[in-house]
Amino acid sequence: MFVNWKSPLMLLAVTCLAVGAVPGQASALTAELARKCSALTAKQFPPRELGNPAAGSAKGSGRVQHDYFNKCVANNGNVDAQKPPK
Repeated sequence: MFVNWKSPLMLLAVTCLAVGAVPGQASALTAELARKCSALTAKQFPPRELGNPAAGSAKGSGRVQHDYFNKCVANNGNVDAQKPPK
């Protein structure tokens, strides 16, 4: 009888550990903040050819643009501010 319960109990234990390991609340990205940061990113990294996004950016690589957008989101739309230490 113990053998029959071993597998479901192990599954329950692993599920409880996984749920407990989930970090705390994450702040949600609002549409307004995303639009603002997207506009700031587009302004900071203009396209090489207007109307052709496949041509790339005149400044910086895709990774740099991605990091700029993430910094903007982390600072609630203020890209000049430093992220506060934890």
